[in-house]
Amino acid sequence: SSGINAEYGKPGGGAPSMRGGHVRWSRSRGQFGQDPSYPIIDPRPPPPPAVLEKLKSENQYNPKDLTLDLKNARYFVIKSYSEDDIHRSIKYNIWTSTEHGNKRLNEAWNESKGPIYLVFSVNGSGHFCGVAEMISGVDTNICTGVWSQDKWKGKFDVKWVYVKDVPNNQLRHIKLENNDNKPVTNSRDTQEVPRDKGIQLLRILHDYKHSTSIFDDFGHYEKRQDEDNARKGADRKQWVTEPKDSDSNKPKN
Repeated sequence: SSGINAEYGKPGGGAPSMRGGHVRWSRSRGQFGQDPSYPIIDPRPPPPPAVLEKLKSENQYNPKDLTLDLKNARYFVIKSYSEDDIHRSIKYNIWTSTEHGNKRLNEAWNESKGPIYLVFSVNGSGHFCGVAEMISGVDTNICTGVWSQDKWKGKFDVKWVYVKDVPNNQLRHIKLENNDNKPVTNSRDTQEVPRDKGIQLLRILHDYKHSTSIFDDFGHYEKRQDEDNARKGADRKQWVTEPKDSDSNKPKN
């Protein structure tokens, strides 16, 4: 299997999108969601959104030199259900996991004297997509409402360092003795990577000369977020304006 979602032809799934007459296009990642009925008005990629240019300017992703404190760090694999949530994590510098995952990461934050590096991969994508540093503990009493599904609770701050697609075949040889000697590419969410293997993992991610990243599709995910926000806003408005059965049975004052 190539790891590409069979229904929509995209890692992590998601409906195909057209914007400004364009079939969504990534020069190296491929042309996704094609259908014979889709008019290809202009096959060239649209210009990157302003928010992406601002993020790149402020964060200087994919540094030339490896200056991270690898020897004192702890490392965790993060698995995401969708690239939509990776886009929103990069945009807002936050993340959240499952209740169990958040507990594990928060314990690591409270115990660690060094940095905590999170290595991200979208389920079924066939690659890792970047590295972020955890820069706060988990606030479990908040629901940000920014994720593609409303079920995710909690929030912690992250700083993205690397944003690049690194194929699993570059990393599959790294076996984790704390996970039945399985390859790091077979990890579940919040799987901790032993330090020596974590250093090896980060060095490969740093050195890899990538040709693709989620930045290629950032405009597409901006549009999807706008659509999600509009849908959620309509749902909230309907919930507020529709009369509740219980209210109609209450005695009037």
